[in-house]
Amino acid sequence: MKKNKLLLLLISTCMLITTISMLPSTNQMVFADESTSETSSSESNSHQTLNSAYVVYGAGTSSEVRSQLDDIFGVDSSFKKLTATAADYNKYIANGNSGTTNAAMISSVAIAPSDPGSGVKVNIKNYEGDNNITEVTAQQYAMVAQMAGVKDVTIVVCANRPVSGESALTGVYEALAEDGVQLNTQNTSTANEMLTATQNAIDDNKDDKKYPGKLMAAIGEASKEISKQKQNDNGQNLATKQDIQDMLDKALAKQGIENKTSDEQKNNIVNALINFQNSPISADKSYTKNVNNTIENVKDSTGNLMNKAKDWMNSKEGQAATQNAKNWFERFVNWVKNLFGWN
Repeated sequence: MKKNKLLLLLISTCMLITTISMLPSTNQMVFADESTSETSSSESNSHQTLNSAYVVYGAGTSSEVRSQLDDIFGVDSSFKKLTATAADYNKYIANGNSGTTNAAMISSVAIAPSDPGSGVKVNIKNYEGDNNITEVTAQQYAMVAQMAGVKDVTIVVCANRPVSGESALTGVYEALAEDGVQLNTQNTSTANEMLTATQNAIDDNKDDKKYPGKLMAAIGEASKEISKQKQNDNGQNLATKQDIQDMLDKALAKQGIENKTSDEQKNNIVNALINFQNSPISADKSYTKNVNNTIENVKDSTGNLMNKAKDWMNSKEGQAATQNAKNWFERFVNWVKNLFGWN
């Protein structure tokens, strides 16, 4: 009898391993690393919705501040807690060329999964009544995160004292890495260059609340065209700088802001788009589809609340995605038990 049980256990284990190997991974879609060819990255599904919700504190925040941030973010026990360090910033944002210290890491983020196809949405929250993210807008964060490979999440950003906000996405990338996604640091650092490239244009148009959304939507459209051309030609006939300039001009005109963006500002954005073209993510077939969702999110949004749900983490979308991730393996184990009559 014991031998039969052992044999049954061995058979079921083999079947379980075989079945898992046939299933799409729910917790690890790998970005092409820097040594991987662009052809292989274009064939991979390198975007994924998170399996868990996270809160990532800047390393320069105290325990008291973190407690207050928990209240602001609406964090509960289901959130996994991480810390974004200067080393993380150096890895994901500065490409190894930063003297940033842990004390300077102030921006914190909470990030939770949303429905497939919902794109990236970003809210910037006040700390004790003040918006301490002094430069980067919610719309910039959303499109830059998309260009780095983030998909279908809601991100909330907050800081306990005034900061530019450029390092906030470090926490998002840290959460993705913790969730099992091996981020390509060329994608993340190149995407973050777009924050710098767009800042002057946004600063010069502060009186137009719709400008940041329209600008980032235009950049999303241009990046999509760049990506399409690269994939259609298998990377053999890349867009020239003039091609990219024309794509950007067309996209800006579509949004009605071409005359609000100076030639110097356009040139800065074009240079950032050239770097995007040279990054692995531009060869990813799923990018051209996924970026549409975030374009829709940003183009008509204004201010700091792209997702206006009062309690974003308890939204139906967030709850459903988190619960599905939480229950997936449990359902699979129960399926195996039922298959063999183990109760």
